[in-house]
Amino acid sequence: MKNVLIIGATGSLATVVTEELKKQPDVRLRLFARNTASLSAAGNVTLMRGDAMDYDTVREAVSGQDIVYVNLAGNLEAMAENIVRAMKEAGVKRIIAVSSIGIYHTPLKAVLKPYRALADVVESSGLAYTILRPDWFTHGNEVSYMLTHKGQPEAGFAISRKSIAAFIGTLVQNPSLHVNENLGISKP
Repeated sequence: MKNVLIIGATGSLATVVTEELKKQPDVRLRLFARNTASLSAAGNVTLMRGDAMDYDTVREAVSGQDIVYVNLAGNLEAMAENIVRAMKEAGVKRIIAVSSIGIYHTPLKAVLKPYRALADVVESSGLAYTILRPDWFTHGNEVSYMLTHKGQPEAGFAISRKSIAAFIGTLVQNPSLHVNENLGISKP
């Protein structure tokens, strides 16, 4: 069994990722969010209420996990620092973090600064990371994506949440894929 923690589990992308990972019989999910009222614990899913700004709660959430999936908004630098510190203390090595398209454009738009900070913290963490920089999300019912590596021009179009979730499902099934890679993901 793989123990997977989803931090920011009520987000529009994280809920689709949760549904994708529920299909994997060898995955046990822990859903972490400030408000868990909209989430359900059933089968291999447990809920944990908490704030990624509270280090002690993050440390408790990370304990016993194999993979941490981060899908947050807000003070991303501080949250990422809490998550990385907790993972190191708990001996959890694999992190998948969602940032944003455009975080390497110059000049950097103010709205993207937190997402760039998240990527910088995760990249310098020493953990086995995959950073995803998705294009704008759609509600499309399709799985179609392309990847671009950091340093390559970002290409493609708005991508369905379902496509991103499918890719994350592949990473959970094969945790050694795309380790220490910072990837743009969009529809071809």
